[in-house]
Amino acid sequence: MESNAIVFVGLCDEYCRELEAAREADRDEFVDRMLRLLPRLYISAYDISPDIYLDQEVYIEQALDEDYYDAVRRNVETLLGPDDVYLEVFEEDMKYSDTPVAVSISEGLTDLFQVFYNFINTVRDTTDETVSLALQGVAEDFRGYWSQTLCNTLRALNHLKANS
Repeated sequence: MESNAIVFVGLCDEYCRELEAAREADRDEFVDRMLRLLPRLYISAYDISPDIYLDQEVYIEQALDEDYYDAVRRNVETLLGPDDVYLEVFEEDMKYSDTPVAVSISEGLTDLFQVFYNFINTVRDTTDETVSLALQGVAEDFRGYWSQTLCNTLRALNHLKANS
């Protein structure tokens, strides 16, 4: 496995541990950790080498169940309190709305948690080929979906940090 992939796996694991520990976290320290982790995850996913792409179907098992997702989201929502909700200008529904679209930091962070949790569970104790396929899948999802979620959530966390 190439070094960028190893770094990405490590960052995903660190991110998941941080979100799982949000219930006991200090709000300001949690925001600081997210502001450090999210850009690194973005760069690491962006830098996943294109030579890992294989011409095979990619399947990342959905290991995260809905109850655990909701528990993690609620813990982050409780931690952030009223600062959890922000107005999103990059939301697709915004094009068709006369009113601002409110979204939550906790949901954005937990959507990313779901991607990383499923990825980590897929690559844990497996073959290099499965890791390569999982990296291909997570990189494709990065370009098509979760990179925007990460950037939007990072922007909201930055605003929260700058105005606290």
